[in-house]
Amino acid sequence: MDKIQQVGLAGLRSKLMGKIVSKSQCTAHPWIACVMAFAVLASLTSARAQDGPPGITEPTILPPFVPSARICGKPVGLKRELAYVQENEREFLQGVNHGLEMAARDRGLQYRRSVVENDVEKAIAEIEGFRATKVGALVATSSDPIAVAGSLQKVIWSGTFVGTIVPPPATLLLNAPQYATGKALADAAIVHIQQRLGGRANVVLLTQDTMQFLTPRFEAMRDAFARLPGVTIIADIAPSPVTKESGFATMNTILLANPDIDVVLGGDAVVLGALAALRAAGKDRPDQFLGGIDGEPEAVSEIKKADSPFKASISLSSPVFGYAMGQFAADWLDGKSIPQAMDILPIALTGENIAQYEADLVDPSAVYADSARKAEYLKMYGSICYDTRDQYINFPWSSEAKH
Repeated sequence: MDKIQQVGLAGLRSKLMGKIVSKSQCTAHPWIACVMAFAVLASLTSARAQDGPPGITEPTILPPFVPSARICGKPVGLKRELAYVQENEREFLQGVNHGLEMAARDRGLQYRRSVVENDVEKAIAEIEGFRATKVGALVATSSDPIAVAGSLQKVIWSGTFVGTIVPPPATLLLNAPQYATGKALADAAIVHIQQRLGGRANVVLLTQDTMQFLTPRFEAMRDAFARLPGVTIIADIAPSPVTKESGFATMNTILLANPDIDVVLGGDAVVLGALAALRAAGKDRPDQFLGGIDGEPEAVSEIKKADSPFKASISLSSPVFGYAMGQFAADWLDGKSIPQAMDILPIALTGENIAQYEADLVDPSAVYADSARKAEYLKMYGSICYDTRDQYINFPWSSEAKH
């Protein structure tokens, strides 16, 4: 299948998914909605000729990862290279790059990176290009994970390690406990509303509901605010792409209809953009609560300012999990067992822990080398190696799924 055909099929998938998985379905049953969405992908993918195993397609509870002394076969005919297809330049993904690059250096892998700037066709072309040049390990992110899924599957079939951040398919899939992540941020906002705003607030949610895999974090926020009679969600919208510029533009639109805003929650990048818009309009106040997810450096800088409306970020430390992914990529190439899935654990950043967090951003290798500190950031599940590569994850895995 050539690139044009692949993008066309991706568009058909997206249209069908939009009809089958509505926002109301995700709101009521976010995990079920994600499974339904991926079922559509699986059925459409099966329409083209299969060149390899489908992987694990049924939702499965994975046991904790136990490092094994068993030596597997090493990939044959692949280079000791780690490649990264990066969706855009936002700080969270730059953090992944930092961790991957450091791990590649520490393990003697050549490191290659391509930033595709939200261009799905370019992402597909880069993934296919890395497969053609026989890289031994690939980590990929995309603004349209459904569109790139087929290309990633072909990379997996070739024996290459494939790491992804949230969507399948992957040899090693990285996720976070999404509902718990959203709840942690909403709980921090609620404490502020009750202590600083008298229990009343106009709230803006800048979601990522266009990516069904992240829906649970925003459902947690809606659930939390629904219990407060004095809270009104005046805007619930998904800026696209997830960038500071999109957050700025979206907040400018919201301010036209609702100039009095007390709380803004979402990913760090879009909330930082919203903060810039509030400041430009003269609508920022010290008693506002702006909070994000990802623990990006600019968000951390804002939290450290005494009068900044940006009060909290739930850290999902991308340099730490990027470094871990790079280490496991090297293990794969050395014939060792690695996890099938990994959680990056949410950490609420406070004045007490920001200094250590910033040090960990700079040197994630020190975290990885310290088992106790690593356990604060990462939890690992399942087991896979080159010999069992047909058992790759090909469903929307989450540690929060109960069945």
